[in-house]
Amino acid sequence: MAAALAACGGGDGDGGGGGGGTEAAGPKAPATIPELTDDPINLSFVWFEWPPAQALEDFANAEYTKERPNVTIEVNTVPNANWHDAMFTQFAARQTDFDIAILDSQHIGEAVTNGNILDITDFVNENIDVDAYDPYLLAAYGQYPQAETGQRDENASLYGLPLLGDTWTMIYRKDLIGDEPPETWDEMISTAQKCQDENPGVSGLAFHQANGSDAAAVTYNTVNGVYGGNLWDSEEKKIEGVINDEAGQKAMDVLVNQMKPLTAKGSGNWFIDETNAAVAQGKACIAFQWIAAAGGLLDPAQSTLGKTQDEILDKLGFATLPTQDSDVVPLGGMGMHISAYASEEDQAEALNFMKWFEQEDIQKKWAAAGGVPARTDAIQSPEFLEAGPFNQVYADSVARMRDMWNVPEYAKLIDIENTNVNAALNGAKDPEQALNDIAAEQQKVLDSAGGGGL
Repeated sequence: MAAALAACGGGDGDGGGGGGGTEAAGPKAPATIPELTDDPINLSFVWFEWPPAQALEDFANAEYTKERPNVTIEVNTVPNANWHDAMFTQFAARQTDFDIAILDSQHIGEAVTNGNILDITDFVNENIDVDAYDPYLLAAYGQYPQAETGQRDENASLYGLPLLGDTWTMIYRKDLIGDEPPETWDEMISTAQKCQDENPGVSGLAFHQANGSDAAAVTYNTVNGVYGGNLWDSEEKKIEGVINDEAGQKAMDVLVNQMKPLTAKGSGNWFIDETNAAVAQGKACIAFQWIAAAGGLLDPAQSTLGKTQDEILDKLGFATLPTQDSDVVPLGGMGMHISAYASEEDQAEALNFMKWFEQEDIQKKWAAAGGVPARTDAIQSPEFLEAGPFNQVYADSVARMRDMWNVPEYAKLIDIENTNVNAALNGAKDPEQALNDIAAEQQKVLDSAGGGGL
């Protein structure tokens, strides 16, 4: 990985991040926002290329500049597969051309242990209404060590605040399978099989399979959770024997031997764009997609399903994920984190932006602009729920969310899982062997960490 571990993880905690009672490196942000400059200032973010990035830049330049007309917001983007390294290569050099890093929840541990981002605990306590958020969302997008229980540890430090919430939605062809979505995972698979059999040229399923970012791993982890599996025992720091137990093997069998045959030929490296294209071109009966990436499906210019949005919605339905042996959905979304290497002026502006962004009225405006908010009042607001047909899915899914391992070694763990799940999906490795290899290799990573941040 781009950056070697430079310090141990912070704080006591019994959640996914562990910590062992050691202190995290990195400077603390002040509780009170320092005096802001009146000179022209460019506040820069780094994210990956997808529609919410442009939406954020447009929204912030339209709304934040009403309060701070001397500020220009710039959201720089890189391909998704390069996102982690684009940030952490600069972090390793102790010099960044961005002020705010938009980190996945699992990136936080690595950034904290290296001292790359500001500890904003005091700032949050002074400026943010933490009771306005579901505790799990506040913990997932900012807390370290992180809690696996879905509860925020008020004694743990905060290093970020929510920017964009997200989870998967099930997208289904109402005109092909009916208005009511499948309620269980097994029913979903049989419905997809029937639809594929009855509609030549249309695949039963479309989902993420790529060996890049977290694509294939999130797909497996979702199925693992649905069938009652667990990714690890965070208390014992144990993966081997947990992810590949009976439930985990059942999930891998379902994914590779029941779901994969219902996908299109050549789909073994599909991710967000390819899944959207299959839906928009009418080539899939049922698909799974991140809600924040689903907006383009309603654009008639990108769809063969209708000449208007209403015509498209006559054919497409959006639902929460089916349940099976358990009731979980993947946590998506990201938080805002201030670079420890930004100038003092830019750090002050970043704090001011975050305080502004997390207000109830701004979160509702962000929702209306296409964002997925994290404040409970914004999630439940008409501005959000009426902004898209999949937004109710998100609101109904928050209580069901499950995240991955939030540890400094995340990047190594995800690479192991992506590579092996993708190999199993593409027939390059026996699925049972692939899962056993994931368990053994990931366990080695945890064991070799020696407690650094774990």
